[in-house]
Amino acid sequence: MTIDITPLFTPLTVKTKTLRNRIVMPPMVQVRDIISPDGIEWYARRARGGAALVIVEATGVNRFGDRGDSHGDLTVDTLKPLIDAVHEAGALIAVQLFPVTFGRPATPASIDAEEIAEIFAQYQTAARVCAAAGFDGVQPHGAHGFLINQFFSPEQNQRTDGWNGDIDARMRFASTIVDAIRPICDASGMLLLYRHTPVGKGYGIEESHVLAQALVAAGVDVLDLSPSSVDAPGDRSAPFMDLGVPCIAVNNLDVVEHALEVLNEGRADLVAIGRGLIADPDWPIKVQAGRFDDIVKCIKCDVKCYGNLRKRIPVECTQWA
Repeated sequence: MTIDITPLFTPLTVKTKTLRNRIVMPPMVQVRDIISPDGIEWYARRARGGAALVIVEATGVNRFGDRGDSHGDLTVDTLKPLIDAVHEAGALIAVQLFPVTFGRPATPASIDAEEIAEIFAQYQTAARVCAAAGFDGVQPHGAHGFLINQFFSPEQNQRTDGWNGDIDARMRFASTIVDAIRPICDASGMLLLYRHTPVGKGYGIEESHVLAQALVAAGVDVLDLSPSSVDAPGDRSAPFMDLGVPCIAVNNLDVVEHALEVLNEGRADLVAIGRGLIADPDWPIKVQAGRFDDIVKCIKCDVKCYGNLRKRIPVECTQWA
């Protein structure tokens, strides 16, 4: 049976940035320092395999320092080799920015007003460094039950001040981060992406749509909705397609037919291939060449990806030869 793969390999322009196809490498922690030779090669290899956008894993905003700042190991100089390697392979590169935890488990209730202000300042510093280093985009991590997502969750946000209450109050933490870095993105031409889990503790698609609408109005350029449910490819990104910005869908989209279904049915503009790109960095170029039988398939065993992650050793794959 012949499969029309054209939708996967149609370029997409977002503002001044053009993605060569619709395939995204999502942010996945892989226990390799992103500025080490091993870390740089990890991301460059996925770019050489044909992904259009490589999103570097969740990276603490406290790691970024302006040139000469001894408190941050991620500077223009240390980040540039990573960015250059991905660009040389033909892909765009963004980085997911993760809020600092202050050396302890951070929850909405455990951080005070001064620490909240420090987080916003660190996001600004991180965005400035990313812009100067040449990243194509930055992405606050507002998903998967981590701190920003907790502020939005009525079950996890136990504050009794202006950061909790109605949906406007619960959206305030996320929107303030976006407001803090939007001018930096505008001035540099960086895209502002935002990752959100559409269904979480105490909220669902309807409230998530309200949040996404506010974030788009505040200047978010791309919505990354993670994950889709197991019921249908891209089902949880589809409700956000009416907001006028590109949406990324993720979850089991390394099945070519599923990825194409998402695009053909208009459920998302971009498809993220996660563990599939761990198993086979050449997934995009093999699909483009029609070499479906040559793809090294992820078997969802979670042994050397999630398993290694839990052990804090570099992520690998049981399917590697």
